[in-house]
Amino acid sequence: MKPYLPFVLGITQYSPSLRRVFGGGRSISTAANRFRLPPTIRQILSSPDVDQKVEVTGWVKSIRKQKRVAFGVLSDGSSPVGLQTVFREDLGERVKLITNGTSICVRGNVVKSPGSGQDKELLVEEVEILGACDPETYPIQKKTHTPEYLRDYTHLRARTDAIAAMVRLRGHLMREFDRYFENQGFAYAHTPVLTSGDAEGGGEAFRIAPVPPPPQREFFAHPAYLTVSHQLHLEALSNSLGRVYTLSPCFRAETGVTRRHLAEFWMLEAEWNVIPTGEPRAQTAALCDFVEGLVKGGVGDSGIIHGEDVDVLWRHRDSDSAPELERQKRLKALVSAVTTDAPWPKMSYTDAIRELLKSGQKWTFPVRWGSPLQTEHEKWLAENLVGGPLFVTDYPAGIKPFYMRANPPADGEEEVTVGCFDLLVPHAGELVGGSVREERLDVLRASMRSKGMEMDGERYGWYGDLRRFGGAPHVGFGMGFERLVGWVGGIENVRECIPMPRWAGRMEL
Repeated sequence: MKPYLPFVLGITQYSPSLRRVFGGGRSISTAANRFRLPPTIRQILSSPDVDQKVEVTGWVKSIRKQKRVAFGVLSDGSSPVGLQTVFREDLGERVKLITNGTSICVRGNVVKSPGSGQDKELLVEEVEILGACDPETYPIQKKTHTPEYLRDYTHLRARTDAIAAMVRLRGHLMREFDRYFENQGFAYAHTPVLTSGDAEGGGEAFRIAPVPPPPQREFFAHPAYLTVSHQLHLEALSNSLGRVYTLSPCFRAETGVTRRHLAEFWMLEAEWNVIPTGEPRAQTAALCDFVEGLVKGGVGDSGIIHGEDVDVLWRHRDSDSAPELERQKRLKALVSAVTTDAPWPKMSYTDAIRELLKSGQKWTFPVRWGSPLQTEHEKWLAENLVGGPLFVTDYPAGIKPFYMRANPPADGEEEVTVGCFDLLVPHAGELVGGSVREERLDVLRASMRSKGMEMDGERYGWYGDLRRFGGAPHVGFGMGFERLVGWVGGIENVRECIPMPRWAGRMEL
């Protein structure tokens, strides 16, 4: 009889196929072998082995009890597909106590399934109930629940297929981006969440204070805020390390309640030094190309776009979903966009304004040069004009932050523009924003003053030092991670793109 796969069994004692599933082709140290966890359901289902003794813990997605046998579906969150489990009659009273949501540990033999729907099933020989679940009050039933209902059960909603797939998709994307940056020679940086300034200058920051508040003076001797962006701190690190990036939480006190905004969200941000090309617009184009490579590499080349979790998300429909035929059309366009060798188009802000003006559309927000593009404009450009991702470059300086490098004059531009871009994608709007950073000290100082900021004060003096003490030309960008997840997964509302959403008026836990 083959032994069970216990909690700390070394990887060398697993079957060869399970060792491959665990090891991923890498050599693993002896110490790491001793403390390997048992295989997950995903690993068991991925292994070609059958007639394999295993021990699995998880929670019961469903159970169907008959007179002499019970059939269950066990999930441990590792896979959108649960493990079919067969409980024999001789397991007795314990099986009677198992209901939907119950956490159990089962031991038995993985065999080929004689039924349809799954290649393998687990013939249970031992079962232990780890956590009971009251079927009368359990909020996550087998029926489909609306997003609004599940937001009241944020702590439990990851037991639904769509939310679990979203959480796994976030992890897959993060790992692929880590791999891309590592191959490009970047260092991952941990940047602070507490900050003394507003990187965007938008005035939508959360101010923080101890509880209870200090008697007179500030805890840090000056006001402190939750960061709205990690850009400025990354700029400081890139001045020394050359190429840095982070995926970290950001916070904005936006009172608007829309499908596109959260009070707490995650940003993938990067900064790196560049070799000047002599033409700022060429540097902006090169920055766009880097971001395109990042997205295509992380989503398309990695195979994520063809993965099980993306499939689950696109098949899932709720009250926010578009009609089925429209969703199929969107998915086809998405797959094409992230797998094509053709470069994504680039268009200046000035040309984008021209296209919007001659479109004949009736806009809620007027279109005019010098005004920001609104969501309706961004979506029309990506969805109707080009039918896919679009880089819009060279916005007016007056509507962009102080740190963007000024462009030389160009035809059709009514005032100074800056070397920047926004990546617009269908049905989501702006996904990424980036720019060439202003490295010229005098120009940067003037830009800050024009926006009511002082470089030489206590708050931003250090930012000027980055230019005074050997600062090099550099570029950077920020990507809204929830918006990326929504675009890739066909999720209409960013509140379903993060495990525990927070927005104005709502924070459940």
